[in-house]
Amino acid sequence: MASWLGGLGSGLGQSLGQVGGSLSSLTGQISSFTKDILLEGAEEVGELHMSNSRLREIESINAAQKSENERLKKVCSDLEEKHEAAELQIKQLSIEYRNQLQQKEVEISHLKARQNALQEQLQKVQTAAQSAQLGAGVLPPASTSASYVPVVRHSSGFEGDDMDFGDIIWSQQEINRLSNEVSRLESEVDHWKQIALSSKVQGTNDAEQSEICKLQNIVKELRQNLSQEIDEHQHELSVLQDAHRQKLVEINRRHREELGEYEERIEELENQLQQDGVSADTMDDFKISEHKKNAQSLERGKVGKLQVVRDLEDEIRKLNHKSSSSEEENKIFLEDQELLQSSVAEQGALLKEQEKKLQSKTSLPEDVVRLQQALLAAENEIARLSSLNQGLEKELTSAQHKNENIFSAYTEDQNSVLSQLRQDLERKEHELNESIAERETLIVELEELDKQNQEATQHMITLKEQLSKQHTETDSIIKQLKFDIDVERKKVSELEIEKMETIKELDSQKEKLSQCSYALNDLHISKQQLQNNIKDLQEQLRKAQDCNLHNKKEIGELQQRLKEREQELSVSLCKLTEKSNQESNYACQDLILREREVEIAKLQNDISESKQLNEVLEKSLSGLRTDNGKLIAAIEELNQKLSDAISEKNKVCLEKDTVVEALKMEKRQLESELNQTEKRLLEQAHKYKQTIEELSNARSMDTTALQLEHERLVKLNQEKDFKIAELKRSIEQMEIDHQETKEMLTTSLGGQKQLTELIKEKEVFIEKFKNQALQVKQELEEYKKASKKQDVLKQNLEEKDRSLAVMKEENNHLKEEIERLKDQQSRSMPVVEPKTLDIIIELESEVTQLKVIKNNLEEEIEVHKKTIEDQNQTTVQLQQSLQEQRKEIDESKFQCEQMNVTHERLSLEKDEEIKNLQKTIEQIKTQLQKERQIIQTDSSDIFQETKVQTLNGENGNEKHDLSKAEIERLVKGIKEREMEIKLLNEKNVFLSQQIDQLSKDEVGKLTRIIQEKDLEIEALNARVSSASYRQDVLCLQQQLQAYVMEREQVLAVLSEKTRENSQLKTEYRNIMDMVAAKEAALVRLQEENQKLSNRSENSSQDMSRETIQNLSRIIREKDIEIDALSQKCQTLLTVLQTSSTGTDNGSGGVNSNQFEELLQERDKLKQQVKKMEEWKQQVITTVQNMQHESAHLQEELHKLQTQISVESDSNSKLQVDYNGLIQSYEQNEKKLKSFSQELAQVQHSIGQLHNTKDLLLSKLDLVTPSVATASTVSQLSGVQYSAPEVLSDESKLLQKELEQLKKKLQEKDSTIRTLQENNQRLSDSMATVSEMERKNQEGTESEMRQIKEKHDALQKSLREKDILIKSKSDQLLSVSENLSNKENENELLKQAVTNLKERNLIFEMDIRKLKEENEKIVAKCREKETEFRALQETNMQFSMMLKEKEFESHSMKEKALAFEKLLKEKEQGKTGELNQLLNEVKSMQEKAVTFQQERDQVMVALKQKQMESSALQSEIQHLHEKEQRLNQELERLRNHLLEMEDSYTREALAAEDREVKLRKKVLILEEKLVSSSTAVENASHQANLQVESLQEQLNLVSKQRDETVLQLTISQDQVKQYALSLANLQMVLEQFQQEEKAMYSAELEKHQKQTAEWRKKAENLEEKVVSLQESLGEANAALDAASRLTEQLDIKEEQIEELKKEGEIRKEMLEDVQNKLMSLMNSTEGKVDKLLMRNLFVGHFHTPKNKRPEVLRLMGSILGVKKEELDQLLSEDQRGVTRWVTGWLGGGAGSKSVPSTPLRPTHQNVFNSSFSELFVKFLETESCPSLPPPKLSVHDMKPLGAAGTGKTSSTPSNCQMQDSAVSGMSRRPDTNPFLAPRSAAVPLITPATSSGHLLMKPISDALPTFTPLPVSPDASAGAVLKDLLKQ
Repeated sequence: MASWLGGLGSGLGQSLGQVGGSLSSLTGQISSFTKDILLEGAEEVGELHMSNSRLREIESINAAQKSENERLKKVCSDLEEKHEAAELQIKQLSIEYRNQLQQKEVEISHLKARQNALQEQLQKVQTAAQSAQLGAGVLPPASTSASYVPVVRHSSGFEGDDMDFGDIIWSQQEINRLSNEVSRLESEVDHWKQIALSSKVQGTNDAEQSEICKLQNIVKELRQNLSQEIDEHQHELSVLQDAHRQKLVEINRRHREELGEYEERIEELENQLQQDGVSADTMDDFKISEHKKNAQSLERGKVGKLQVVRDLEDEIRKLNHKSSSSEEENKIFLEDQELLQSSVAEQGALLKEQEKKLQSKTSLPEDVVRLQQALLAAENEIARLSSLNQGLEKELTSAQHKNENIFSAYTEDQNSVLSQLRQDLERKEHELNESIAERETLIVELEELDKQNQEATQHMITLKEQLSKQHTETDSIIKQLKFDIDVERKKVSELEIEKMETIKELDSQKEKLSQCSYALNDLHISKQQLQNNIKDLQEQLRKAQDCNLHNKKEIGELQQRLKEREQELSVSLCKLTEKSNQESNYACQDLILREREVEIAKLQNDISESKQLNEVLEKSLSGLRTDNGKLIAAIEELNQKLSDAISEKNKVCLEKDTVVEALKMEKRQLESELNQTEKRLLEQAHKYKQTIEELSNARSMDTTALQLEHERLVKLNQEKDFKIAELKRSIEQMEIDHQETKEMLTTSLGGQKQLTELIKEKEVFIEKFKNQALQVKQELEEYKKASKKQDVLKQNLEEKDRSLAVMKEENNHLKEEIERLKDQQSRSMPVVEPKTLDIIIELESEVTQLKVIKNNLEEEIEVHKKTIEDQNQTTVQLQQSLQEQRKEIDESKFQCEQMNVTHERLSLEKDEEIKNLQKTIEQIKTQLQKERQIIQTDSSDIFQETKVQTLNGENGNEKHDLSKAEIERLVKGIKEREMEIKLLNEKNVFLSQQIDQLSKDEVGKLTRIIQEKDLEIEALNARVSSASYRQDVLCLQQQLQAYVMEREQVLAVLSEKTRENSQLKTEYRNIMDMVAAKEAALVRLQEENQKLSNRSENSSQDMSRETIQNLSRIIREKDIEIDALSQKCQTLLTVLQTSSTGTDNGSGGVNSNQFEELLQERDKLKQQVKKMEEWKQQVITTVQNMQHESAHLQEELHKLQTQISVESDSNSKLQVDYNGLIQSYEQNEKKLKSFSQELAQVQHSIGQLHNTKDLLLSKLDLVTPSVATASTVSQLSGVQYSAPEVLSDESKLLQKELEQLKKKLQEKDSTIRTLQENNQRLSDSMATVSEMERKNQEGTESEMRQIKEKHDALQKSLREKDILIKSKSDQLLSVSENLSNKENENELLKQAVTNLKERNLIFEMDIRKLKEENEKIVAKCREKETEFRALQETNMQFSMMLKEKEFESHSMKEKALAFEKLLKEKEQGKTGELNQLLNEVKSMQEKAVTFQQERDQVMVALKQKQMESSALQSEIQHLHEKEQRLNQELERLRNHLLEMEDSYTREALAAEDREVKLRKKVLILEEKLVSSSTAVENASHQANLQVESLQEQLNLVSKQRDETVLQLTISQDQVKQYALSLANLQMVLEQFQQEEKAMYSAELEKHQKQTAEWRKKAENLEEKVVSLQESLGEANAALDAASRLTEQLDIKEEQIEELKKEGEIRKEMLEDVQNKLMSLMNSTEGKVDKLLMRNLFVGHFHTPKNKRPEVLRLMGSILGVKKEELDQLLSEDQRGVTRWVTGWLGGGAGSKSVPSTPLRPTHQNVFNSSFSELFVKFLETESCPSLPPPKLSVHDMKPLGAAGTGKTSSTPSNCQMQDSAVSGMSRRPDTNPFLAPRSAAVPLITPATSSGHLLMKPISDALPTFTPLPVSPDASAGAVLKDLLKQ
């Protein structure tokens, strides 16, 4: 509303300025009128000041009790948060209802239009009725039009959500107004029906009847529509009433709870008063009863309020049904308000009584004041509720009175308010007098209540403690939740890099939307001009559509070509795979290997063995790679062509769309265009989703392919056979995926252009990052230099900004001086400064200089922007390097932890070794002690112990060597890691210092700028205040005449400057836009610097960065809103100007009330500007605080890094000490070995000494008897020496003997001495040896002690090292605790972030206020523009007045000369006339002085305007150049702006023409002042009508504006939703990628397992195949053998069949033989073979006698006769033959036939042959077979032959003698077995055993008689022969 009032004020000011002539005549009237109003207002203000002074006293008492209310507000705040959550839902519902209300308003407007059409038809009917009936009362059309002017209340875009109740009241008023209009229309319709009926009686025409019928139908339709709309409005009202009821219920609930608390406290206090009231008087009881009455009155007030609330709800329900009863209900409200005011007045009276009592008794304690506060808290709450009810009632009353005139309502409301305030003051004064008496009695009660208050405070303290505990618990829960949130935010921070790209695109879209909104406002103005161009552009659109179709066809052809190329590629790939599988593997992986070279470097160690095999293949690969590279280059060229064609197509489409959007900007087309933009956003969002999904699919496919190929490269040597099929499958999958991705790309290329560009940029960035790793240091140095240069340039910029600010402030001061001079001119003789022209000239020169400086500065700003962009890129790179360094630091920390673990293990091992050494040392000690006691027996033991020690030492050395190698490796690794960590820390410190310096420099520069600007403002104030003006009055009077000549030039300059100002206004908008852009750029720089500092620190500061980004976004949105509002206001001003051109003929009167309202609004706007500045300062302070906090966190990071470096140094020192200890330990071991060797040597020497000692002792044993004799001799000598005196008398012989003995003794003594000397030498040697032994023992003991001491020292050092390790572990724990503390601090910072979020909510509330303030500021700008125009008009008026006065002065001079001549002629008698003339001359001189002063003021204003215009022109020129360079997209808008400038120049020319006309009119109007009053009244009436029409236009424009604003907000919300959905999609995509990676890894593992299993199976199968092949060979061999065996079996079967046949024949023959034998047996039973006997007998006699005994022996042996018997027989044979014959014949039973030799076949005579020959022949004839014998193999023959040879050797030898005897020839026996009989060679039945034939065996005892026997087929031949022989 403020913006609309400001717009109305500006419009009125413009209209009044255009009618400037009337102002010159009416200024006196207006000034007198305003003075009267101000005097009346001053009187009223005096009364108000009296009432305000009393109210301030009451407020001072209330302020003391606000402290206790604050505690309760904290409790309420928790409930209010819940309330806010509910209100948000209600706000959403209210927004929907408001949208519906807007639709209903549109429908109402349509209905109003139809109503106006009906009114016109009614007027036509009136004219017809007047012709029909002259006596009928006709309403004038003016009245109808006036009565039908709608008083529209607009909701101004529904920006504030706190207007729900006002909206209800407004809608109810609309319903009431519409119902009144409906009722009025019905009455008029009835009236016209009566007229029509009367006209019918008089005979009207049929046409009039048809018109009446049409009107009746229209009225019916209108009634139906009105009833429908009323029903809809009532439904909406019911919904809004429900929401309002909920609010009222919550307020009542809170009020009830608070009243209940206060009542409980009052009851407690009353109980305590009753207990302690022994000392109280009866007056106290009286006062207590009064207190109870007060409490009851409060409760009554509460009940009254509840009733009021219920009445409100009932009235809201009644409003739905009865709209006419609202006035009566408002009266009820007023009565309730009076009741509430009476209750408030009673409470105020009580307060005043207590105040006076406190003043009378100041000695009372301060606790009384506390009790007063406690008692008055409830009254304050009641007052608050009453104020709320009053606010509601005032809104109802104001809504009722808004249908009346605005100006009358304003004055009446003031009077009513003043009367109510006066009545309230009188009541309160009356109640104060009553409460004074009561106050004195209350003081005694208050003293007693102090104690109770203390107890209550203690109770409250306990409650606070409980609440604090609950608060801590909730804080802990919140911390946990925040920790979870932080974990998720860390995940989100990883996605920020990808989000930033999408956010940039969204920002660009937002900028495009803002540009569209600006374009919409501009296109409202240029709509009429563009309607002519629509047709041409439609034709261009058709051409563009044809071009689009052509482009689509080309794209389709390109897609087909792509598919063909892809098919060719697939064919070539298949050929490559057929040529060489490994070559195709490498060729497919070339692109991927380029990206994975870092990973392949790790695998090169494994591949180095396979490289030798693959060198031959690589030569062929190089050729294939070149071919593949060519193919890929061709594909890339095709892709680039496609992307270029699509980009050109998209550009063309976008240009055409923008042209269409620019052309279609009418009211009905706005909605369609906004829908199109929304659809485009949706399509882009879908496209982005599709592209993201496609990219994610492509990435997932690429990752899977990379993993597969990576594993293939690792397992090339092992799996070449298996890889061929897998590679074919992978190539097919890659081809399929490639085709799918290309098809998807072809479908989504329309929205994928930006993403492809981003991907290319990312690839370029990846290549740059590889190259920039080495260039970071150089770039840092360059950036240092650039930052220094920037600092210098920024200082220059600040100085230039200061100078600009100084100039602007001087301009403002000069404007203030002009206003002050005007005030002085109106009151008294003004005082003008003479030096203003000089100052103006100086200022102009300074402005020209500043223009040059500003141009230079803007060029420098562009350079700075470029450097800033470069720095942003470097910061991104540094952030990535920082992340890599963090990863390396984490790895080094992990390695340090592993090193600590290894150190602990090694320390434990060393402790064990030390314990073992201690044990060995103790053993050595014990052994040494034993050695001291028994030296002889320990030598061998010592040798053994030394061996054991050396063995132990060698084992220990081996352990040490192993541990040393590991330790040295670890030490080297740690040193390298520490060096890397130090380098990274130095880099981090350097970067953080740079960041801190940048942020601190910027903050310091901002503070310096603010301070210097404050100092300059103070200096300018001092300059202005110290200027003296009165001294220069005389000089100015002298310069009057010179200024008269300059006046005309000034007027010409003014006319030019008005033109320039019209141009500068348009360009000032552009300047504001550029300033906002600069501020946004500065905010972005600050944000980026803070991002760098925050990213180098912990991730906990991400939230602070987000808050800063939110603040910067809020500031940007505010700037954008300010610019939009300023442009909208300027468009409204242009509309008003165009509309005001038609009202040149009339002049409008100014209302003093409007003038005062405008002044008040200007003051409000000034206050709001101050609030805006304070808010900006608060934002700056918050940003500074955040920077300080970031600096603190950086310092803590540096401390932690220094601690880590110190710990690493200490670790390195420990490692060095540990190495030293190991070396010392090894040296000690070497010394121990040397000592053990020395001990062995000493022991060996001791053994030798023992041996020498034994030898010496043995020698001493030999010497001891001689020594004993010598000792006896010495004793005797002593006796003899003592007895020479006694023996002197003896003989001399004894003396000789004595001499001889003496000689012997001397010899013995000499020998004894030599022996003693030898003894002494031996004893000395023994002593020296013992001393040497002792010394050696002492040395060994000292060395052992030293060793012990060294060992102890080593143990101490080890303990110290253990302590150091423990301390370091403690330090690590402390560091971890510090980290945990830091995490806690981070959580605290997160809490601070939540507080900042709450602040953000507060800031959002402030932003709403600031939006209103911005509107007020825009209104203020309009007021300033109106003032400027008014000043221009006043300057023009003054210039006209100056011209007139100059003419008058010239005429007066001429008259003065004439009068001087007349005086000379007529000096006498003409003195009276001369005096008159002199008086006239003086008056004219005074007028001339006034005109000079006015001329000076006009010159000052002109110079100021010239300065401003020149400065603005310079800025505009520079900004135009900048816009032409940077913004090519704004060329279209700039053309519009140029057209607007042309229109403004035309308007300026028209304004000059108007000024010429107005000058003429001023001359005419001065002559016609008397007749101007009536003209003024008419003009004021016309101006009011024009204002009303303008208001209607403004309402329409504001509706359009609100609709566009709503659509903008909806589109922005949709954009935000799309951003959120994009972020969610990215999250989901990453999750899918991770899941796919996991799936692919799992599938890979499965495939690997399956391949391993298949390999195992294949190996098993191969083994089986080998075994089966072996078995096959065996089986083949077996089959061959079997085939051979089958052939042999067939032969054998044939032989068996033949043998069977032979067997059957033989059986038949056997049967015949058996039959024959049986017959023979039967025939030969009891018979003697005569031939046998004859042969035996004849044979015996044929043999010679010498040989007969042998023959007899043979016969006896054949017949079984024993040798003894044969010998007897032979001995008896010599006696006689008779005996032999009797023995032969008589002993037939016992003797048997002698065998005969076998007969040869040559013997013809049987009798001549021998017996054996006959026997064999018989056997041959008997066993002769009819068939030939079967063929026998050699294997069967050999054993028979062998047997035959061996077995027949005995018989022929015996038979030889017989044959020789018989035949007389010596014959050789045949040993051939074939000569044997066939019965012996081939038995009848195959023998079971291979024993041979019986005949081949030695001869049995007796031969059988050949009787025939039956033979069984189973019996063997041997058995048959035995049977035969037995028989």
